[in-house]
Amino acid sequence: MKVRAQIRHDSTVSVAGLTVNPLSDEDIVRLAGNAIESRTRQIIGHQNLHGIYLWYHHAKMRHFYEAADYIHIDGMFLILLANLVGCPLRRKHRGTSLDFFPLLAPQAISHGWRIFYLGSRPGVAEKAADNLRGRFPGLQIRTHHGHFNADKSAEDNQRVLAEIREYAPHILFVGMGMPRQEIWILENQKEIEANVIFPVGGFMDYMAGEIPTSPRWLAAIYLEWLYRLFCEPARLWRRYLVEPWFVLAQIAKYYLKIGRANIAVQDSRHE
Repeated sequence: MKVRAQIRHDSTVSVAGLTVNPLSDEDIVRLAGNAIESRTRQIIGHQNLHGIYLWYHHAKMRHFYEAADYIHIDGMFLILLANLVGCPLRRKHRGTSLDFFPLLAPQAISHGWRIFYLGSRPGVAEKAADNLRGRFPGLQIRTHHGHFNADKSAEDNQRVLAEIREYAPHILFVGMGMPRQEIWILENQKEIEANVIFPVGGFMDYMAGEIPTSPRWLAAIYLEWLYRLFCEPARLWRRYLVEPWFVLAQIAKYYLKIGRANIAVQDSRHE
């Protein structure tokens, strides 16, 4: 892997064959603003350990990442992995909705950007929206819960799309968990009228206080996952105790294959 002396937000980095963009929280907000100002549409996805696991298991997840305009790093595992294979990424190259939203919200208020959030259980998203309006007075945000029939042709789904069109948001957050949120975006992207589309997982569950927020310093020492596992063992035990072993095995297989290919090339040159 070629090592870049400097990592730019518009560059791409390949880690174990997966392409990501080393975006800071400020970069993500800047990209959103550029898309809104230019009246274009961008899908800004994210990649983490669970996302890699799903990439191997779901064809539609692979299609989503191919369709996304940018894929920011949402997990210190990828930062660690990148450094192990010679790519100099740092904590600043990881962006999360919990960290970039406080930067995005003042911009949204200043420029009059409308935000629509789709996801969470009934009542949770609106509670989170009320909290955010209190924290950021003037914030324009509407919500719809994620407990609906998300099949593309279902009446439920068509009503949700109609509600989004009626509100005409500049930014759409979809928080229905991986891979449901990515698949929904992939299947409905042509009917979504928003300049920026973000899959954001449990962001509003955190904002509503349904899930405790990990101390931010734990990310710097790669232990944020342990806090989340402690808080939600029933939901996350498989994600953090089983899936990593599968992912590590696939990554090892990938680099062993590259190593054998390089050896074969070198041998052929010496014949």
